Amino acid sequence: MELDNLVEFKSSHEVKQKLSAYGIAKNFSEGDVILNENAYIRAIPIVTKGCIGVMRTDDDGREILLYYINPGESCIMSFLGGIHNDTSKIKAIAEEETEILFIPIDKVNLLIKENPEWLDYIFRLYHKRFEELLEVVNDVAFKKMDERLLNFIKKRCELTKTKTLQITHEHLANELGTARVVVSRLLKQMEDKGLLKLGRNKISLV
Repeated sequence: MELDNLVEFKSSHEVKQKLSAYGIAKNFSEGDVILNENAYIRAIPIVTKGCIGVMRTDDDGREILLYYINPGESCIMSFLGGIHNDTSKIKAIAEEETEILFIPIDKVNLLIKENPEWLDYIFRLYHKRFEELLEVVNDVAFKKMDERLLNFIKKRCELTKTKTLQITHEHLANELGTARVVVSRLLKQMEDKGLLKLGRNKISLV
């Protein structure tokens, strides 16, 4: 898996070569669980193709989407858990066909010592994820569900570079931490207002 071809991954050729040498490449299909909550973290992922959704689950089994990991990015939660030999606090799922380069934790620590720019990469990711988590908190605390739902659909369409989202109402409900019946009702209201068009497991922005 050649990181030099990944324009989103901004790092030196030397670091990319080390990552390619240390890393273990794996492919995942849409819906595959990449990491479960409470699992020990032996390696951190760098997404080279596709997209990962990072979720948090409560005691009742309800989930809420925290952020996406796109090509060239890694999971800061996995990084922190891995270097402290802690278990995962999140669940990671492949949102589409996804390729990941897994870097063993011992190699991650070695890179930090030998290549300061690798630590800079981690800090930049940490900053980005912190802002995304603040946005989630803001949405849950201050925005109504219809606004959160529409923003989520727009964000997913932007991510996949399309105006049509292939997704079920149940999947939407899970990612927003609400009930399917609530999502279905709000989507119908949005369709009546001309904001979107509904199809079978399909939502199109107007």
